[in-house]
Formats: sequence, C-alpha cells, structure tokens
Amino acid sequence: MIVAAAVVIFLISYALIATEKVHRVAAALGGVGAMTMIGLVSAESAFFDQETGIDWNVIFLLFGMMIIVSVLRRTGLFEFMALWAARASGGRPARLMVLLVMVTAVFSPILDNVTTVLLIAPITLSVCRRLGLPSAPFLISQILASNIGGTSTLIGDPPNIIIGSRAGLTFDDFLVHALPLTVIMMVGLILLLRLLFRNQLKGMVDIELAMGVGRPSDAIPDKRLLVKCLIVLGAVMVAFSLHTATHFDPSIVAMLGAGTMVLAARSSPKEFLSDVEWPTLAFFMALFVLVGSLVEVGVIGRLGQLAAGLMAGDQLLGSSVLLVGSAVIGAFVDNIPYTAAMVPIVEEMVASTGVTGAASPLWWAFVFGADLAGNATAVAAAANVVVLGIAAKAGEPISFWQFTKYGIVVTAATIAMAWVYVWLRYFVLA
Repeated sequence: MIVAAAVVIFLISYALIATEKVHRVAAALGGVGAMTMIGLVSAESAFFDQETGIDWNVIFLLFGMMIIVSVLRRTGLFEFMALWAARASGGRPARLMVLLVMVTAVFSPILDNVTTVLLIAPITLSVCRRLGLPSAPFLISQILASNIGGTSTLIGDPPNIIIGSRAGLTFDDFLVHALPLTVIMMVGLILLLRLLFRNQLKGMVDIELAMGVGRPSDAIPDKRLLVKCLIVLGAVMVAFSLHTATHFDPSIVAMLGAGTMVLAARSSPKEFLSDVEWPTLAFFMALFVLVGSLVEVGVIGRLGQLAAGLMAGDQLLGSSVLLVGSAVIGAFVDNIPYTAAMVPIVEEMVASTGVTGAASPLWWAFVFGADLAGNATAVAAAANVVVLGIAAKAGEPISFWQFTKYGIVVTAATIAMAWVYVWLRYFVLA
C-alpha cells in the first residue's frame, strides 16, 4: 500500500512540475510533504542519507557558481562581449548571430546554461534594438547554443552535475568524453542556423550609426576588478580539472572560488547573495528527497533491474534507448526532474554490465540525451523558459511553436550526431 501511495504522490508532483500548473518549487515541496505524511521522509533520510537524501555536493556546487557569476556580472564582462560581437559583425546579421552563438558557447561550459542566458539574453535584446533587427532568431539561437555548449563540462548543465555526482564522473572526464562531441555539434549548429534563419538574416546595418561612438570596453567600469575575477575564475577551472590529483570535490572548489572572488570584489552579502537563484536550489533539494522516497520503497531498484533485464547486456541497445528515449521524453518534461528520476535507474543498468564510471557508454548516452533534449521544445529546459520570459517581458514574445519548430530540427540533428559519436567511440574504435 505504501509503495502505491509513494508512486501516486510522485506522479502527481511530476505532472504538476511538467505542466507548470503550479510553481515547480511548490509542486516538489508539496510532494515531499505528502511523502513525509506517509512516513517515507525523516530528517535522517532527507538530510544525511546518501541514497535517499539531498546531494549536498550538487547544491553547494550550484550555490558557489551562482555567487561567482553574481560578482562577474558586476564587472561588465558579459555586456562587453555582446557589444564586441555587434561591432565585429560589421553590420551583417548572419555574422552577428554566429558571433553571439560563439559568445554563448564560450560561457555556457563555464557557467550553467540558465545563468548564461540570464546574463546574455537582455544584452542581446538591447543590441538587436540598436541595430533594428528582430530579436527572436538571435535569442532562439542562443538558447540552442547554451544547451549544446553546456553538455561539454560537469558544471555546464544541471543534469551533468546530477549524473556526475551519482556516476563519479569528474570534470576531466567530461572534457575527454563530452567536449569533442560538443565542438562537432556547435559547428553543425552554426551551419543549421544559417539555413534555418536565412530569410531573417538578410541585409546590412550601418553599425556606426546604430552603435554610436562608444567602445565595448566602456562597458567595463573597473578593469582591475575584472582581471582579479578572471584570475580567480581561471584558478577554479584549473582546480576542477585537477580533481583527481587534489581530491577536492567540485563543490568545495566552487565555494572556495566564490569566497575568494567576493573578497577580491569587496562585495557585501546583500550584493552577492541577491543574485543567487534560491528557488532553483530549493527545487533541487526537494527533488532529491522526492526521488529518494521511491528509492526507499524499492521502486527505483525494481525499474533498474527491469531495464537491465530488457537490455540483456547489450550496451549498444541500452545506449541507443537512453539517448533517443531521453530526447523524446525530455522534449515534454524539464530535463532536471527527468534526470533526477532516471539516474538511479541508469545506475542499475550500468551496474549490470560490469563497466562502470567514465568507461561506460551508458552514462555518456544518458548525458547527451538529457542535455540535448533541452532544445526540443520551449519547455524542455529551464534556459528556454527563462529566455522566453525575458523576451515576453521586453515586449517581443516568442511563442511555444515559434521556438519548437526550430528546436525539434536542431535536436534531431544533434541526437543523430551523438548516436554516431557513441557508436564510433565506444563500440567501433574501443
């Protein structure tokens, strides 16, 4: 009886999250409250149990990176990059799109994709207005680029953080296994965008008349502070890559980096904490406990055993199902709750093969499927929802189908690239 109750509570909570009938934080916390009422959640299971509780490494990694971004925002770095792209385009809309995509691709592996679009989308709107260009093609292209670029690192996309923590994948593992595919997909994305938006990217803009005499460097009020922050950010990236040698968890590195950057900028708590996405952190914590309740009653274990049995040791079949299946399901469900629910099941599938950690193609197929599914529809990833909200607030709304008709094409193309990559790397050339 308690198993059935747990499944019903989870499905109702998940449906509310997916359909956005209520705010996703309220839906997740409501589910946790219901699980508590039937006796599945306690302080011990929620806060201290590694199998059923909150993954504090994920929470503090996100928290630390949010503070780092908060300080970086005040240096004017992101506005500088957008203004530089506008001038470097020479007034050619197609070149501007490529440059803005490249700017997004540079930041999305270092920052999570939600943070990247939060910083760049408002600047893109401003640049498009100055140049008299429609903003929708540029905003859509940046969403697509952020979701693809975030695939390349442990911290680039929230699903990577969840999977990496559970699978024991390091920052270096992502650079070795995911970065090569991401570079290939970014090249493919640029070619696709030129084709998909060819009618909106015609003509020329008088860049001097539109932008005035100001220089991009004018966007940086304190160059000395920018240098300090970039040094700290570089040290954080190096520390992430040296995880296997230093044995510092990414969460500790992020927190140390955040503390150092705050000291360098002499920011007050009100300044650097105001930009922390508290609802996102609360949602993650509630989601971990909600999924942990299914682990507690054995539902996740049984599903994992069933999936492993159906796979019957065929890792190529399992990888294909995870890659394509994640893309299909993830098109309709935000990839964060989808990943949190699926990761224990994939863990059971991986364990049944005897090939664990970074050597398992199943983990990488799951990473690629969960991340790339975020481009399929307007609600498939948090970054999509954020940008569409920014556009609507600015009076230049992008409809669900306006985004989705481009997103589906890009998702299909990148999933096909990912399947070929997984097949060649882990089965043909292994």
